[in-house]
Amino acid sequence: MNRHIEAPIDKKEAKSLKAGDYVYITGTIYTARDAAHKRMYDILAEGGELPVDLKGQVIYYMGPSPAREGRVIGSAGPTTASRMDKYTPQLLDLGMGAMIGKGKRSPEVIEAIKRNDAVYFAAVGGAGALLSKCITSSEVVAYEDLGTEAIRKLTVENFPAIVVIDSEGNNLYETAIKEYCRTEENGR
Repeated sequence: MNRHIEAPIDKKEAKSLKAGDYVYITGTIYTARDAAHKRMYDILAEGGELPVDLKGQVIYYMGPSPAREGRVIGSAGPTTASRMDKYTPQLLDLGMGAMIGKGKRSPEVIEAIKRNDAVYFAAVGGAGALLSKCITSSEVVAYEDLGTEAIRKLTVENFPAIVVIDSEGNNLYETAIKEYCRTEENGR
């Protein structure tokens, strides 16, 4: 099913999405990768405040390349999500609504997705130049010293993604493999 959704995402919208749905995201999302996640984790461990209110926010695991002349951002492809798995359950518990990345997630992250009625989207790896065309503005909002791993606020329009893990824990990576194996067994 194709869906057009707004970011940030509320729990009702997240719960309506199902693994395998194609979505087009419009609105505000944030970027954060390994270094930014570690810094947020350390700040929380010290009792500090995060630089961004996570409630309903969509975090895109991405560090862009430099923007070409006339562009707001360079190539903007997804980073492997499992690198953030250590930090993700805590951020979901603080209200983060969704993540965009590529690759599998740990059982702990899947449980946190279910517990918090959140969702995990995948963006197509290797398509960073195309994905960047859906980004209409980019602004560093925290951790500028981290360079490409700084937290950025992005405005996106019809950013394409696929629901990989829905709020019930259904996992497209697992169901797609089972479906493929069934098809192979039936000689198709």
